[in-house]
Amino acid sequence: MSSLLYDTPGPKAKARNIIYTVLFLLVLGAAAWWVLDVMAEKGQLDADKWTPFVEDGEIWTTFLLPGLWETVKAGAIAMVIALPLGALLGIGRLSDHAWVRVPVGAVVEFFRAIPVLILMVFGSALFVKFTDIDSEVRPLYACVTGLVLYNASVIAEIVRAGINSLPKGQGEAAKALGLTKSQTMANVLVPQAVTAMLPALVSQLVVILKDTAIAGAVLGFAELLSTSRQISANYSNTIPTLAVIALLFIVINFALTGFASWLEGRLRKSKRSVGALTAPTAPLVDNGTVIALPAQGDGSDVRAKD
Repeated sequence: MSSLLYDTPGPKAKARNIIYTVLFLLVLGAAAWWVLDVMAEKGQLDADKWTPFVEDGEIWTTFLLPGLWETVKAGAIAMVIALPLGALLGIGRLSDHAWVRVPVGAVVEFFRAIPVLILMVFGSALFVKFTDIDSEVRPLYACVTGLVLYNASVIAEIVRAGINSLPKGQGEAAKALGLTKSQTMANVLVPQAVTAMLPALVSQLVVILKDTAIAGAVLGFAELLSTSRQISANYSNTIPTLAVIALLFIVINFALTGFASWLEGRLRKSKRSVGALTAPTAPLVDNGTVIALPAQGDGSDVRAKD
């Protein structure tokens, strides 16, 4: 079925697409075979390299599960702090007051431009010099600090873009009703923008979880990926260990994405339900002026009229 952006392929195009698909699958299969062949030559496919993850529970209780817990803990703390902080910074960038908008914009651009690795290293150095935090938990603090500063700045831009993507009529209508800028932002713009921002926010939350591995590589934080060195030293199975850790990251990130997709669906369904319930069934009149006409059909045709 053709549309403005897509034309239904004809017979030649369909045949060409089939050929391209077959060629891609052949190349992909050849690459996979080559990787497995190299792994087999290095002995990484031997049963003794993989069985510890199935038969030896100690490898999970001693290394993988504690590392997974540290990853989730650091990611969760960073998310809890970065989300509201990013939302405040994003709203601050939309302020009508230059004394709020300009400093907030400078902070966002500054921390967004610095790699999260440098923020973690600086955070660790500051905690060493100015605090008495125990060395065992200092990597966690430095990891969370770097993640919060960087990701709050990125989330601020997501929030700002999400709010700016709304039709200007939303804010103008709220202003016409006498709402202040704060009331408009809290009751009109932000609730509508949440659904549009959700996919980008979830992507950034996934980035937060993955970036905990940076602290493990540089600061000695005992997160999930850092356990690969200990497991490899004890079992001499580097590739299987990395494969299992990668699978764990995929599982937790897929769970996070799935939850966000479910939440987005609920929000959209809730908005449709509320819209259907609140659609006027008779013309709304204010001081003799019709301000809204009754819904037609499914309630989607509610129009303002002077």
